[in-house]
Amino acid sequence: MKVSKILKIVGVLFLIIICGLIYVSFLNPASPRGSSELVKESLVMEVDYSRPFKKERLIFGELSDGALVPFNNYWRLGANFATTFETNESIFFAGRLIDSGKYRMYAVPYKDSWKITLNTDAGAFGYMEPDYDNDLISVNVSSNQMTETVEQLTIDFIDDSLGTSIRIRWDSTLVLIPLNYL
Repeated sequence: MKVSKILKIVGVLFLIIICGLIYVSFLNPASPRGSSELVKESLVMEVDYSRPFKKERLIFGELSDGALVPFNNYWRLGANFATTFETNESIFFAGRLIDSGKYRMYAVPYKDSWKITLNTDAGAFGYMEPDYDNDLISVNVSSNQMTETVEQLTIDFIDDSLGTSIRIRWDSTLVLIPLNYL
C-alpha cells in the first residue's frame, strides 16, 4: 500500500512539472512567438521566430563583457525554437539562388557584419546548434547601428525603393538581407 501511494505522489509531481513546462514554453513564454509574412502576387515568404526582450542587458558584444549574443558565435536568431524562413517560390537570398522550401535560419554576428545561414533542418529546437553539413548557403551582410533602441527582437520584411529585404532589429543593431524574385 505504501508503494502505491508513493507512486501516485511521484506521478502527480511529474504531471505538475510537465504542465508547468508546457505553460512556460508554449502558453506563456518569456520570449513569445512572432512571425512576418510578405505576399507579392504569387510569392509568399514567411519568417517564424521567438522574440526575446532586451531587459537592460548587453545584447551584442564580447563574451567577456557578458553579452547575451556574443560575437563570433552561433545564434539561433531568437529564442526557444529555431528561426525558420519559408518561401513558396525560388528567390535570390542575398544574391544566392535558393529553391522554394522551409529552412532553418541562423546567424553568427560579428562587430560590423553577420553571417546568415540557411540550413535544411527546419523545425528543430534552437538550443542545439544545427548539423552544419545541412547548411544550404551562408552569406555575409553588414550590420549597422541605429540611433533608437528596439526592446524586443523584431524580424520583418521591408519593401521600398531599394527593393525587398528581411530586416532584423534588436537593441541598436540593424541587419538587412536583400531578397530578389525570379
